[in-house]
Amino acid sequence: MTRLGAVFRPQLPAERLRGVARLADECGLEELWLWEDCFLEGGISTAAAALAWTERVRVGVGLLPVPLRNVAITAMETAALHRMFPGRAIVGVGHGVQDWMGQVGARAESPLTLLREHLHALRALLAGERLTVDGRYVKLDDVALDWPPEGRADVFAGATGPRTLRLTGEAADGTILTAATPPDGVRRARRLIEEGRRAAGREGTHPVVVYLLTATGPDAAARLRAELVDEGLEPVPELGVAGDAGAVAKAVQRLAEAGADTVVLQPTGDEPDPEGFVRFAAEEVRPLVP
Repeated sequence: MTRLGAVFRPQLPAERLRGVARLADECGLEELWLWEDCFLEGGISTAAAALAWTERVRVGVGLLPVPLRNVAITAMETAALHRMFPGRAIVGVGHGVQDWMGQVGARAESPLTLLREHLHALRALLAGERLTVDGRYVKLDDVALDWPPEGRADVFAGATGPRTLRLTGEAADGTILTAATPPDGVRRARRLIEEGRRAAGREGTHPVVVYLLTATGPDAAARLRAELVDEGLEPVPELGVAGDAGAVAKAVQRLAEAGADTVVLQPTGDEPDPEGFVRFAAEEVRPLVP
């Protein structure tokens, strides 16, 4: 069964999150996803608040930029979420937008090396291991969490390029793909992820989360096209969807057939009714998605 979620975009002020999160919980949405975008809102702070305001909905952070975060802090905060809200937190990490990383003096010379070191250390710390690491970027001296998660705490990683996709297969527990990923891109990502998993000798499942840029309502097509043009993505076929619940459900199904386990509906930046969008996802689209 394909899981369905929706994004609370950080272009909205943080004080709007409470109402959206509570509505997501009440109307049966499976997952609410948040972003840590510079210089809008923090991922862990908003996730903790959303989890505290709700009882059931899973809350994902997709994603935390690793250049901004010491891995020990990431592990401490992630472990706290898992202990306070068992089974409801989903945390993803990634390169971050390189221009933003440069703005704050955190741009790494080798983003791939940093992400690999961060993933290996983060997963080990969350598993309760004690680490001494002397990497290029990650350096730990006899570090262990006093309060690691009591159960499994999967770490997701965001990826677009082939080397990072292989790395997520090697070193992450799941992969997050951006809304710039059409169905063919999901198939390609799956192949690259599996290459990384085979090279690392990993077994078991590896869930893939894909954002789907979605617009509904009378001006849906115009809003979708404007955002695709603004992002330079208009020529990409099968990217984004505009229309009613039936049209959106079909787009979700195309991504699922290509290999997505979770599809997260991403409203346009100018979505006029964020609460209505969440209700639309949960009450109109979800019943149509197998």
